[in-house]
Amino acid sequence: MKSVSIIIPLYNEAESLKELTDKITAVLRRIKLDAWEILFVDDGSTDNSMEVIRALSAADSKVKCISFSRNYGKAAALSVGFKAARCEAVVTMDADLQDDPEAIPDLLAKLDEGYDLVSGWKKVRHDPIDKTLPSKFWNIGVSMLSGVKLHDFNCGFKAYRAKTAKQLDVYGERHRYLPVLAHWNRARITEAVVPHHPRKYGKSKYGFGRIFRGIFDLMTLLFLRRYMKNPMHLFGLWGIICMAMGFGVAAYFAVRWVIDGSLHLRPLMLLSVGAFLMGIQLFSIGLVGEMITHTGKRDEYLIEEELNTN
Repeated sequence: MKSVSIIIPLYNEAESLKELTDKITAVLRRIKLDAWEILFVDDGSTDNSMEVIRALSAADSKVKCISFSRNYGKAAALSVGFKAARCEAVVTMDADLQDDPEAIPDLLAKLDEGYDLVSGWKKVRHDPIDKTLPSKFWNIGVSMLSGVKLHDFNCGFKAYRAKTAKQLDVYGERHRYLPVLAHWNRARITEAVVPHHPRKYGKSKYGFGRIFRGIFDLMTLLFLRRYMKNPMHLFGLWGIICMAMGFGVAAYFAVRWVIDGSLHLRPLMLLSVGAFLMGIQLFSIGLVGEMITHTGKRDEYLIEEELNTN
């Protein structure tokens, strides 16, 4: 890689920005790239982060910034950063000095080996156990469900080919699943061990609630991956099953009525009616989903290469 954009989402990290910029600049100058840029994405900071960045940008034109008017989240910051990146490689890292810029050359070297995305692995992590222990179980679960075998999905220290980064649809809490999204786009993915340092300034901006948001987003991703183009395959199938169960039970009571001439209201009869109605609703949802899918915006296909198309 001959050029690289360093994208750094941040929220209230004023104390670390000068030191981080100096360290990144020293590393990038040492590896002698043709071009590089440091792009801060300020996610609505309420401290003096922007004042620090303005001073850094005034001293060095390679330091750039996009500032949100309010806090939108890390995924939004990355999405905007990916679109604004101008170099052939993109490296994302946190602004809290826990990610070590000395690992940037190793990540870029992996891209030069032919990979499209290199995910950092904080093999030795300097965080409290209430963050590290849930993260271990989380990484195992995501690997099993997504089919992407990585040790550390939560690590924000990653390197991408610019084309790969710009193809990613990032919002909500999807920044945790960027390797999964890239894998589904047929990107070549690997990981590299990166050093991790204790937080030097401030405190973590992520609370316990992020676990539930992450779970919901993973469920959404897996559902959309499988049924986005054909929702009837899910809702129609279960609709038919419910209708068949309801009809079968009702038919049983009808036969009993014909045979012995008695019919008593039983809970099972009410359940059969409910199952039949639920089946109709599920089938209808599937039909509506198909209508929305096929009348909405068409796919934007990811083109790898074109030959003699002009």
